[in-house]
Amino acid sequence: MQIYLVGGAVRDQLLVRPIKDKDFVVVGATVAEMLDAGFLQVGADFPVFLHPNTHEEYALARTERKEGLGYKGFSVHASPDVSLKEDLQRRDLTINAMAIEVTSLTDDAPISGDVIDYYGGMADIESKTLRHVSGAFSEDPLRVLRTARFYSRYYDLGFVIADETLTLMHQLVD
Repeated sequence: MQIYLVGGAVRDQLLVRPIKDKDFVVVGATVAEMLDAGFLQVGADFPVFLHPNTHEEYALARTERKEGLGYKGFSVHASPDVSLKEDLQRRDLTINAMAIEVTSLTDDAPISGDVIDYYGGMADIESKTLRHVSGAFSEDPLRVLRTARFYSRYYDLGFVIADETLTLMHQLVD
């Protein structure tokens, strides 16, 4: 089992911004193992758990595939064989698709502090660019709103939306 700090906490750490909340991905674990460790399952559509003491969110690594209409029209596959790379690929923006491995379920101290970045999030932070991770971006219209929210949040830092991401956003609106 491997545990990773993911998403906004990693992004905000790199941007030297306050970290508002921590989310974790657990690779190589089952629902039963999480429950046995004292975590409370809260996700009905996919396995998300609350830490027994900190109440931070720990999700099993998962993939998603669009199969129906609307926000809930996704098929979710969470199992011990889903890799971190596969989990991060389903995220909206590259700046949200990074991870740092931590010690254990009960100790969120980073093992090395190295950022795992399969999709160019660190380069996009450096160039101040909001860019989608994959074509799956266009499967969820809420990602347009999320991107607009991030643009608003980081506008003062000089962030821009990548042209190819803007094109996908326009297609979703149309």
